[in-house]
Amino acid sequence: MRTTVAVLGATAALTAAQLGLAGAASAASAAGPETQAAQAAANCPIKITYLTKFYVDNNNWVTNGGLRFGLKNSSKNVTFKDVSLKVTNTKSLRFGKATVTTRPIGRITQKTNQIVKIAAKTLKPGKSAAFKVSTHMLRTDQYEVKFEVYGKTTNGKRWGCAVDQGTWGTVKH
Repeated sequence: MRTTVAVLGATAALTAAQLGLAGAASAASAAGPETQAAQAAANCPIKITYLTKFYVDNNNWVTNGGLRFGLKNSSKNVTFKDVSLKVTNTKSLRFGKATVTTRPIGRITQKTNQIVKIAAKTLKPGKSAAFKVSTHMLRTDQYEVKFEVYGKTTNGKRWGCAVDQGTWGTVKH
């Protein structure tokens, strides 16, 4: 018997603005000038992609190879260097084997049963770096992962995107 787990709507891309920093930006703009961090997070051209619907088998393993996460450069003209996405389990998941799905752009740089990290040397406009990771769900009703994104602009400067990109899952905060 397959259990359907619907997550957050249609195939989506997260930005820090959609994860709660938008509230901070709108509150800051109503009270005065926006903070630089909230402004930068709302304009971040790096989007996090993930599955919105997946299936779980009888043993609580996600089918079709597991969960998929990735980064997409939505900018039309900016290339980013040393971009990485770190996905950390915070509740009820265990990660198995991780595989890059966008070869040769990305590579897995860290893999434990709690953390998976993908890195790309350069992420050109419109390109993606993604991976799939076999996943065992300890509880199908409560699960959560945390996202962290790092990178630089092509001239080697630190970029303006927030590192903490929020969470994904069923846990309400």
